[in-house]
Amino acid sequence: MKYITDLKSDELETLLGRFGIQIEHLSEDAAIPGSFWGAPEAGIIKNTLYVRPDTPVHSALHESCHYICMDDTRRQTLHTDTGGDYDEENAVCYLQIILSAHLSGIGSKTACDDMDEWGYTFRLGSAKAWLETDADDALRWLLSRRLLAENQSPTWKTHF
Repeated sequence: MKYITDLKSDELETLLGRFGIQIEHLSEDAAIPGSFWGAPEAGIIKNTLYVRPDTPVHSALHESCHYICMDDTRRQTLHTDTGGDYDEENAVCYLQIILSAHLSGIGSKTACDDMDEWGYTFRLGSAKAWLETDADDALRWLLSRRLLAENQSPTWKTHF
């Protein structure tokens, strides 16, 4: 599992800052505001992502991708529970794997492995199998909202 401490300094801030997300780094023993699952999982309130050194990178990306995928109305009141439907959840998982390639030492293989280790469940038994053979609907969702380009690279926009 990769954690916030495994990233280069300011790497996550640079990546997520492109989407207007700010990061609040907390001490190792601090409670995490806006954490749906509880510490050490990331928390989110409006456009602020809360992490500790022991927060898994996949958790930080997942909460951030919910922010990216939701509309402005939901973003204005976002606090802890990101909500969203089944299709958005799949798109969030897909996007977090795509964004993981923009973090040194992470990439899609590590992202998928970490998602599996945490306990994400996919019909095909693993995040990698889902991504490779069963995620077309998630890709279409992201493309239709112009969050990914046709070549599957991020457009660096949020859903409007």
